Amino acid sequence: MATSKNASTSAFVLPLAFCLVGISQLLLCSGHAPNCDPNLIEARDRDRLQFALNLEFLEAEFFLYSAHGKGLDYMSPNLSLGGPPPIGAQKANLDPLVRRMTEEFGLQEVGHVRSIIRKEGGFRKPLLDLSCQNFAKLMDRAVGFTLIPPFDPYADSLKFLLATYLIPYVGENGYVGTIPYLRKRKSRRLAASLLAVEAGQDAIVRAFLYQRAYEKVQPYNLTVAHFTNRISMLRNELGMCGIKDEGIIVPEELGAENRTSSNIISADPSSLAYARTPPEILRIVYSSGNESLPGGFYPEGANGKIARSFLKIK
Repeated sequence: MATSKNASTSAFVLPLAFCLVGISQLLLCSGHAPNCDPNLIEARDRDRLQFALNLEFLEAEFFLYSAHGKGLDYMSPNLSLGGPPPIGAQKANLDPLVRRMTEEFGLQEVGHVRSIIRKEGGFRKPLLDLSCQNFAKLMDRAVGFTLIPPFDPYADSLKFLLATYLIPYVGENGYVGTIPYLRKRKSRRLAASLLAVEAGQDAIVRAFLYQRAYEKVQPYNLTVAHFTNRISMLRNELGMCGIKDEGIIVPEELGAENRTSSNIISADPSSLAYARTPPEILRIVYSSGNESLPGGFYPEGANGKIARSFLKIK
């Protein structure tokens, strides 16, 4: 007889299992797959690394505001290069351990922004939407219905960690996809160094969430694991280039060496990191599934040569 935990596992991995049919072909359930060829992006090393600056700005502002109630303009005023303050960012109600983690993440992101600007040049920080309303829309879309009360990423440590689950992993995918196309050694070294820290942040967040995988997120009748699986499915849907994202619990046949249902570090069937292209990333962070249609975290679009080039395509 199955335990309650096993029953719970089946309940929240079944939707993921259905979507992962045909994973070897990297097909989405919808069957809609735009051109996902990374070779279509022709860009200098500088442009590729500056593209990543958009995500580093996003992470810096989210972590700094959540920990301190103040953002990049307070910590290092010159790094925003005249960009506007984020919409709706605020201090989160965090327990001491998660607050310390968030403080460290925020300071790390300041270093990332500074490193990219110093070594590759920068651009004006784009307008970012870190409001409760934006996160609530994303979570409603992920779970498939309107959460009541609306999801608030700043309400407590668990909701904050689920909101954080939305962000660093996308940057990690971006660096994995970028490094093979960088020509200069110094560019590859910078990207690899950034990737290592982004991957570490994502692993820590996933480990925190895995510890509470079967816990219900109050006041919703949904477990932490269910939230992560649904968020991952949404990112795959928006990215439109196959399965490159999985929650913290998966069917055993999709775990490492097909021997575990734990998925603390998301990876492909060979336990290698997934890669995403700039268009995929924009589709996800815009929440539109369209790299030419801003929204989501970037209501006016991301900045830099690569991101702005897609805004010209309507």
